[in-house]
Amino acid sequence: MGPHPAVAAIRLAVRRVLHDILSEHTESPGSPAPLVLVACSGGADSMALASALAFEAPKLGIRAGGITVDHGLQSGSDTRAEDVRLRLTALGLAPAESIAVRVGRDGGPEAAARDARYAALDDAAERLGAAAVLLGHTRDDQAETVLLGLARGSGIRSLSGMAAVSGSGGRYRRPFLRLDRQTARKACLVQHLPVWDDPHNTDPAYTRSRLRHEGLPALEKALGKGVVEALARTAQLSRDDADALDAWAAQAADSVRDAAGLLECAKLYALPPAVRRRILRKAAIEAGAPAGALFARHIEEVDRLITGWRGQGEINLPGKVVAQRQGGRLVIRQG
Repeated sequence: MGPHPAVAAIRLAVRRVLHDILSEHTESPGSPAPLVLVACSGGADSMALASALAFEAPKLGIRAGGITVDHGLQSGSDTRAEDVRLRLTALGLAPAESIAVRVGRDGGPEAAARDARYAALDDAAERLGAAAVLLGHTRDDQAETVLLGLARGSGIRSLSGMAAVSGSGGRYRRPFLRLDRQTARKACLVQHLPVWDDPHNTDPAYTRSRLRHEGLPALEKALGKGVVEALARTAQLSRDDADALDAWAAQAADSVRDAAGLLECAKLYALPPAVRRRILRKAAIEAGAPAGALFARHIEEVDRLITGWRGQGEINLPGKVVAQRQGGRLVIRQG
């Protein structure tokens, strides 16, 4: 008799990703087996992922380790993190580490915690020489990410959700993006894996928590149970479209510059808006505007220098960058 369907599903998802990692890291004979880490909070999604990695990695000759990050945001978080580390060790993961981080305040509590977590995972991956870090984001997380992007109104890239492969050199892998949260929880239940439910996940002070417990259930009630799957599908379609537009913009960028490297307004005007705005955004970032502070409204203002020219003055952008039109050329520079 084979494993429970939920356990089979999580193992298959991890096996596929491990095969991808192996094919990308073909080692010469005699070199050590690649190390793959799992980032584990102790919640159902990441515990299911850790169990599947522990089961599948040895069969492929891959070393498997685990990292848990202590954000220090709750009383007793250090004890909780040590408990998760011991669970990872019990699964057979080695190394298994708990890393304490200091969470800043930039961008709000959720973004600050995420930034601190990824910085810690990046450092651990570099220090341990890991080929990849597995993250337990599910299809439900993807649906929430798409809705948050939609609410921000910041374009198709924000609707493309989380990538299956991301980070420096494709470091981060998300095997569960096609699996729902319930499958991961069921896999933990049938394997008798203890699960910790982070109180932040049900705290209405957090945007994603409100979306998870109020917004998505309301949408499902109004539109039916297929909403999560449809939103996840929207993410993939949006990602494909955004990738294609990015490639088009990269190819067109050189053709709209004159011999001195300045952007020619007439040539920019001839491009589709989605391509033109990507070129403008990239030019602003290259001039020193921080990508995270550069919003759609900033790019729309710069775009009006090309499409609605009425003698406007210079446009101020984040990072003390200014954009202005000079004799049929668009100049984006430090102010």
